Amino acid sequence: MEVVEKITMPQKEKESIISQTVSNYGGKLMSYIRPKVKNTEDAEDILQEVWYQFSSLTNLSEIVNVGGWLYRVTANKITDRYRKKKTENLEDFVYEDEDGSFSIKDILLMDDSAGPEVKMFQDEIWKKLFEALDELPEKQRLVYVENELNDKTLQEIADEQGENIKTIISRKNYAVKHLRNRLRRLYEDLKS
Repeated sequence: MEVVEKITMPQKEKESIISQTVSNYGGKLMSYIRPKVKNTEDAEDILQEVWYQFSSLTNLSEIVNVGGWLYRVTANKITDRYRKKKTENLEDFVYEDEDGSFSIKDILLMDDSAGPEVKMFQDEIWKKLFEALDELPEKQRLVYVENELNDKTLQEIADEQGENIKTIISRKNYAVKHLRNRLRRLYEDLKS
């Protein structure tokens, strides 16, 4: 029986391939995903899952058609998203009072003319969001803030921090999961 030795790709070469692939396909994949999902946040989550799976591969150089592989995995991730129980997003959280209902997002983005009660409520929600951000480990918080609030791409963050894209994607995913759990608890508190 012949034993075949698997040759591993040097880390620098792997990171270069990943970086180039993200540059070449990031926008195209987002354009493919966005019309097929409910909101931009879901599209970004799916794209992050695709990049995470791609960056986890040990045989990148063996993929004959990278574009085909990426689109197939992306289509599978979209299908998986619909099969799973849907996670709630900021837009899904609704607060009801005697005047009707408002989504949490609408309340957070209201201007100062909404009145003192709404302003107080808005301040409390912002406070809880920042508390949840403060609970994150520093590296996860930094990735989340840079990506979501400062509009940097995950690849830009990876380059700035000298980390590989897989690490940055993982940190962002952990941060998003934590924040969603905190928002879910806040929403449940508001409903009761």
